[in-house]
Amino acid sequence: MLEDDNFICEQIKTYFELNNHLVDIFNDGEDLLDKAILEHYDIFLFDINTPKKNGIDTLQYIRQIGIDTPAIFLTAMSDMEFVKKGYAVGCNDYVRKPFDLEEVELRVMQLTLKNIKTTVEITKNYKFDLSKMQLLYQNNQVNINQKEKDILYILLKNKGETVEPNIIINYVWEEVNVCDNTLRTQIKKLRSKLKENFIENIRNVGYIIR
Repeated sequence: MLEDDNFICEQIKTYFELNNHLVDIFNDGEDLLDKAILEHYDIFLFDINTPKKNGIDTLQYIRQIGIDTPAIFLTAMSDMEFVKKGYAVGCNDYVRKPFDLEEVELRVMQLTLKNIKTTVEITKNYKFDLSKMQLLYQNNQVNINQKEKDILYILLKNKGETVEPNIIINYVWEEVNVCDNTLRTQIKKLRSKLKENFIENIRNVGYIIR
């Protein structure tokens, strides 16, 4: 999320995290482009009038480097020129402030469900439902814990790409300070529940599901 109003940031972050969504907040466009792992997000929520690099220029850059993640502009600006510019650079929806958080969530869910393939085939026998966070073996649910689900989710969102340990740790444990050994132990426990080992360890680089 790109927004320089801290009150709005906290409102949206609290609301969405209570509904089991993860939210990263950036107050200016340059900071977002420097620090965010852009490919890992399901959706972008951008204010337009932000410092250093505004929301329109930020999204334009994101589209230029080939990232087509859905984007919604949240803004108080009513000038149609800004609406036109937003759509011209690749936004998918537009919500004017003040807004109802439930409406924003509905728009977010509409866009993410359209753009996310909800079930990913891992092997001939294994599938993972991204929307329900369920691992299926021959269409039967596999009993795994929440951290194991989160590990599969972040790996499958980046299927075919190696994900560094620190990225997995930051996603699964959020602000809890854990080490690589904790991740290795958790993955070992997850593998012990699988009939096929499809999580590959790329030495000194990270983990991948091909």
